Amino acid sequence: MERTDVELAFDEQELLPAVAQDATSGAVLMLAYVTEEAVERTRDSGLAHYYSRSRDELWQKGGSSGHTQEIEEVRVDCDGDALLYLVEQTGGACHTGYESCFYRTIDGEVVGEQVFDPDDVYDDE
Repeated sequence: MERTDVELAFDEQELLPAVAQDATSGAVLMLAYVTEEAVERTRDSGLAHYYSRSRDELWQKGGSSGHTQEIEEVRVDCDGDALLYLVEQTGGACHTGYESCFYRTIDGEVVGEQVFDPDDVYDDE
């Protein structure tokens, strides 16, 4: 198997988009952003870490909900400017309680499955 060092092309905010995909079903679960530190923590721990642009902080998926993403493999696109996390998802991926963040069409039709009640999982902060 050929191995080469991969250089990641972070944007001017030092971020890369990362798509989380269920390693078994192939379902796209979510899109989030990562920093170099988030990638390092993901690789070191085997659990998905992301960077919240709205909260300006690093976070581990499932840190408050318990709905973690165990990394099966991390892939890099041809330009080095996007990542694909192939994951084993525990619980729902979306903070709204749905299995995937992509649970509705552009017309607003709900096409995904809600797998938990967010009111039962997240504390009002």
